[in-house]
Amino acid sequence: MKKLILSKQGPEKRLVVSLKRWAGRNSSGRITIRHRGAGVKRLYRIIDFGQTKLDQLAKIVALEYDPYRSAFIALVEYPDKERKYILAPKDLKAGDEIIFSENAEIKIGNRLKIKNIPAGTMVFNIELDPGKGGKLVKGAGTAAKVLGSEDKLVQVELPSKETRLVFGECFATIGQVSHQEHRFEKIGKAGSRRLKGWRPTVRGSAMNPPDHPHGGGEGKTPIGMKHPKTPWGKHARGVKTRKKRKWTNKFIVKRRSR
Repeated sequence: MKKLILSKQGPEKRLVVSLKRWAGRNSSGRITIRHRGAGVKRLYRIIDFGQTKLDQLAKIVALEYDPYRSAFIALVEYPDKERKYILAPKDLKAGDEIIFSENAEIKIGNRLKIKNIPAGTMVFNIELDPGKGGKLVKGAGTAAKVLGSEDKLVQVELPSKETRLVFGECFATIGQVSHQEHRFEKIGKAGSRRLKGWRPTVRGSAMNPPDHPHGGGEGKTPIGMKHPKTPWGKHARGVKTRKKRKWTNKFIVKRRSR
């Protein structure tokens, strides 16, 4: 396995922006994700998920770390000297050339219409609506497999083993997302988690009964119920959250296994 050599220079200044910190709050200021806040300052890298420059050969200038995502990113330069950030595929290195075209060569990093990709090819950064940019398979080390075509639709097996139909006019990138070692990385200490913006979490079983459904009892008592619950009494872990009548259900051929 080739090791990616990341650039030690700072990010491209034109392609970064400072985001306002919400610390787990929604637009009305209510906390919707608990235990978030503080952490080190970081700049958001603007990623070109759609790769809008059609039929132009792009050269990989550098591979970089992105504090906002698990995968590495690549800085590419087009013939007109414009630079963009894209998700870096596995085994891509500085100096390589890639292209965004309807009928590009089946090569790692190239982006083309999914209807023109042979069955069995691994892809990532898949569009759901043509021209709207990649929406599926963008996490570190992930990849989907093209299974075959059905009229204007293409069957794709996602990393969760769910089989889904995607419009053939949608674009996808050949290969696997970089930094597949991410899942094996250990945080190591509490301070590292604090730097990433995660605050301490108290176990429900360590609380009193008025504060959490798992609370109370003498010593190390079990939660005393069939299913684990949230602090507000709703079922947690393994509960389906997808709407039963969601309009995109017709594109799911096979659900992911538990």
